[in-house]
Amino acid sequence: MSGTGPGAGPAAVPSPSYSTTVRVEAAASGHLLGEVALALGSRGAQVVGIDLVEATTTGARVDVTFNAVDERHVEHVTAGLVADGYTVRSVSDRTFLSHLGGAIEVVPRTGIRTRDELSRVYTPGVARVATRVAADPQAAWNLTIKGNTVAVVTDGTAVLGLGDVGPLAALPVMEGKAALFKSFGGVNAVPLCLDVSGVDEIVAAVRALAPGFGGINLEDIGAPACFEVEARLQDALDIPVFHDDQHGTAVVVLAALLNACRITGRDLVDLRTVVVGVGAAGTAIATMLLDAGVRHLVAVDRTGPLHAGDDLLPHHRAIAERAGGPKYPSLAEAVVGADAVIGVSRRGAWDPAVLGRMASDPIVFALANPEPEVALHELPSGAILATGRSDLPNQVNNALCFPGIFRGALDARAPRITAEMEQAAALAIADAVSDAERQIGVVVPSMFHAQVHHAVAAAVRAAVRPASVPGHGGEPTPGGARALREAHRA
Repeated sequence: MSGTGPGAGPAAVPSPSYSTTVRVEAAASGHLLGEVALALGSRGAQVVGIDLVEATTTGARVDVTFNAVDERHVEHVTAGLVADGYTVRSVSDRTFLSHLGGAIEVVPRTGIRTRDELSRVYTPGVARVATRVAADPQAAWNLTIKGNTVAVVTDGTAVLGLGDVGPLAALPVMEGKAALFKSFGGVNAVPLCLDVSGVDEIVAAVRALAPGFGGINLEDIGAPACFEVEARLQDALDIPVFHDDQHGTAVVVLAALLNACRITGRDLVDLRTVVVGVGAAGTAIATMLLDAGVRHLVAVDRTGPLHAGDDLLPHHRAIAERAGGPKYPSLAEAVVGADAVIGVSRRGAWDPAVLGRMASDPIVFALANPEPEVALHELPSGAILATGRSDLPNQVNNALCFPGIFRGALDARAPRITAEMEQAAALAIADAVSDAERQIGVVVPSMFHAQVHHAVAAAVRAAVRPASVPGHGGEPTPGGARALREAHRA
């Protein structure tokens, strides 16, 4: 929206992330509450609530809660209230209030109110439990927090859209991630923000900390270091190691793509797909789509389409060699006749006008944050859109994936998260969207969907190879691209 205040661009809209409560005092008026609401609305604020704190015969004190575009917009709105004659007593940023003291805490599961309880939870009784674990390390999965706890690990080098802000500034994000693990998957998660330098130090630190955890969720580690960190840790540890920025994004993209194919009558195998942006997320998306059976894929980096044989980074070369296909000179040529374009780049990285050269009923996933590569008004006719934003259609949100995928992996005691488990999670997410929802263009469920996280956990548990789990035998479960396609067609 335009005209909301200094710094607001044409695509800027009020957001709950800039939710603010302002306490104002004003002289008595028969229309006071409505006048205050109009004063905010005229300056582009989205009024959420108006609460009367105190009223006297001469005036009133009112708390007004509104959403703004950014901090400058908040200042613009509050300055306008003063200019209109209101007295502003306080301005409270509700996002900062929600983080006061941190977003998570440790809560004991056993009461310690008597001497007897103390002797069981701690010394001398705890020595018996420690002795059992020393004799049988597998007992730790049941007798300690290990079996339901994940480490959320970062070095702070690629935090959200903020970049390399360091481990301390990454802590609020890791706390939020831990809160999502518990809220949606019932999984304990501990933020570990590492002040380290380079891959070797990250790997060494996580290996040293790993015994107390049932899984490792890598978060906000920059590419290409993240690829080596994940690979080396998974080789070294017997618990799942999952870089959510890569694989979590890819799982939800695959789910959305499955539903987009259902809506448009396409088959995943025949889908002509272009992935724009081949960093951590783009590499994982391209890899997952190829694993799922997509045969026509072009990956485009800032230098243009990737071609096998060119001088490429290792992760780019692996994608180019698997994708094969024609050698396109530019993105504009690669999208001609394409069924789907998946952007994990940035606004301005490519001209939205090129989308007009796609096939009819195109699928466009513009996942750059905070500003998608494509605005709604720039879409070709009949396009299905998904973005990374909650205020636009079809939010591709990693929170649809990681709570359930770790819940299922922990329950099954899986030593790693495989491509089959990821594909099972994607199909479960896709199936959480009803036929009626697909008819109106919905391709991914809300992360608040009542059953989606349980469904993902169940699908992941079923996809675990029993022979790989300590104490279990049996044949591997059916999986892979063929099983995914058959389930999709069903």
